[in-house]
Amino acid sequence: MAYGPAPGAPPAPDRGPGGGTGPTGGRSPDESRGSLRRAFGGLTTRGRSFMAAGAAAALCAYVLGQEELLRVGVLLAILPLVCVLVLHRTRYRVAGYRKLSPSRVPARAEARVKLRIENISRLPTGLLMLQDRVPYVLGPRPRFVLDRVEPGGRREVSYRVRSDLRGRYPMGPLQLRLTDPFGMCELTRSFSTYDTLTVVPPVEALPPARLTGETTGYGEGRQRALALAGDDDVIPRGYRHGDDLRRVHWRSTARYGELMVRREEQPQQARCTVLLDTRRAAYPGSGPDSPFEWAVAAAASVCMHLLERGYSVRLLTDTGAAAPGPESGGFLSDTSDTAGLLLDTLAVVEHSNEKGLSGAYDALRGGTGNEGLLIAFLGELDEEQALTVGRIRQRSSRAVAFLAGAGPTGQHAGGAAAAPAPGSEPAPLRALREAGWTALSGGPGTPLAALWQEADNASAKGLGR
Repeated sequence: MAYGPAPGAPPAPDRGPGGGTGPTGGRSPDESRGSLRRAFGGLTTRGRSFMAAGAAAALCAYVLGQEELLRVGVLLAILPLVCVLVLHRTRYRVAGYRKLSPSRVPARAEARVKLRIENISRLPTGLLMLQDRVPYVLGPRPRFVLDRVEPGGRREVSYRVRSDLRGRYPMGPLQLRLTDPFGMCELTRSFSTYDTLTVVPPVEALPPARLTGETTGYGEGRQRALALAGDDDVIPRGYRHGDDLRRVHWRSTARYGELMVRREEQPQQARCTVLLDTRRAAYPGSGPDSPFEWAVAAAASVCMHLLERGYSVRLLTDTGAAAPGPESGGFLSDTSDTAGLLLDTLAVVEHSNEKGLSGAYDALRGGTGNEGLLIAFLGELDEEQALTVGRIRQRSSRAVAFLAGAGPTGQHAGGAAAAPAPGSEPAPLRALREAGWTALSGGPGTPLAALWQEADNASAKGLGR
């Protein structure tokens, strides 16, 4: 397996973990004194005990006049000092590499971290203790003991990390502890930089649904999507080398004074806006099993599902910010980087301090034309906020809302929310349905796949329309 210098633990050829420089290097007097002071600060409990025992033996020898006891005391006191000096003068260089596999992992899944240590000096190393610094949410800090590494040799170790909480976590810096054979002194050296492990929301596979329609392509052979929101492109463009002369648009050529050609028919792509309510006051509780985390994971699942079906997807929050960016109105097509970009955005999304959903309403109102399919994951709504969400529906051809803060109204055998009795459904659900939404309640413990299928069935029957 090929390794490269990981950004989390770059090689350190000029200053090894033993504190020495390369064979041709040197130290200034001030640097040497400071490094020697740090080396004496690395005395272990055993080393300090030997020095104290040596001083006590020398004092007793002086009081009692025992020359042999004085020799023992001097030996006990000198041994730790010799170990410090030898460890301080060690001149070898060590390079460290780290590889995350994978660097982006869903919550509650494991990632493997591989570490490689190379001795790039001409001298063998002593006993090395390797420690990688990781956040506490990923587990305890891994520690390894590496025996003597020959010149040019390498050692490889690995460990696993796992997190129940999404986010971006720094891995490193890598630390090496060098110790002498007697355990009198330990010196710690760290590499300078680190890697980043991204823990993304878990993605649930969703069944095909009629509410998403089918994407369109060239010509008339494909069924037009229910949520189609493509833009017709009828403006001619300048002639380019290789264009078919039969496509020359003579009227535009005469108007602009240069050769113009008709554009080819442009593919119209279905669009979908996924609205994620992040208001802190809208979600009770916290932690990996909270309603907010359910809404974030559900939004990730829907985004991935729609991208696979050929949709251009825009992720919008209650603040009105389109994530991951404002380019093309925030809509992203299915490319090799799109899914990772959306997941990375959802990995770090946090609560907002907004009181309502007016920011999302203003962002959608400022769009041009039909915004296509709209899928919203909402927290708790009061009457005013429900009215705002109802007005958001006007810009979309079809709208589906999942209320994570309302709590499921019952459970089917398959785990989906059961239909409430007439008049017993929560007021926000009733208000959204009257405004034209297909609205369902969900939350922790409710499988999104079952809710997705139920929304499809409700949309097919014309409920909430």
